[in-house]
Amino acid sequence: MQQNELIAPGEVWLVGAGPGDPDLLTRKAEKLIVAAEIVFYDALVGPGVLDLVPDSTEVVSVGKRSGRHSKAQESINDLLLVAAKAGKRVVRLKGGDPSVFGRSAEEMAYLAEEGIPVRICPGITTASAAAASGNASLTLRGVARGLTLVTAHLKAGEPLQLDWDVLARAGGTLGIYMGRAAASEISRSLIAAGRNPETPVMVAVNVSLPNERLIRGKLSALAFLVATISDEDPTLLLIGEAVAGFTQEHEVGKHLYCTTE
Repeated sequence: MQQNELIAPGEVWLVGAGPGDPDLLTRKAEKLIVAAEIVFYDALVGPGVLDLVPDSTEVVSVGKRSGRHSKAQESINDLLLVAAKAGKRVVRLKGGDPSVFGRSAEEMAYLAEEGIPVRICPGITTASAAAASGNASLTLRGVARGLTLVTAHLKAGEPLQLDWDVLARAGGTLGIYMGRAAASEISRSLIAAGRNPETPVMVAVNVSLPNERLIRGKLSALAFLVATISDEDPTLLLIGEAVAGFTQEHEVGKHLYCTTE
């Protein structure tokens, strides 16, 4: 099968670009990127991933990012529709996984109403990549039996409306996407709802990229931990006992939790 036959003319693929490192792309994602005739990409797609796009392929930035959206979602929907109706093989590159806070459902619904076939290629979501970078686990038998992912992204002027009682009671691991700006409120609200102030947290910045930073501490110190992080740096918060990580000098099966005082 020819490479470009992976995408039919007039078909749209929503492709997960992963957290940024091109080595964390799935093999299928890379094949789809090469097969596309036009690629629409978000601001959080890593530069190394974009380097895989052939020179002959049209590339369009729809650079949505917290606080500075260059394209409204409605405009992106229309761009995808126009390209598909022109018979192009379309790839919509999204940071992480398209189905994890990627608004994939909105684009699929819009295109489906217009009769455009849409398919999804999953990608590694940032929470998984951050845990891997930090030698941590998102779940841990007997300690963290569940994983809850939420987003703290807000429209300007909107309050952060999360069910803190439920999130605090859930235990397990809590992953908060785009949580830097709301770190103080997150810490205060979780503790007020009953989460232990000593709960380990890991702040993951620019996950999987050369300038990645992992900052560990306690829930009570979360606002302090994010104080040096720029507004421009994509930031994920991981909260829970499992993300404390392991020491490296012990045999497998005898790992000890790292602690941050």
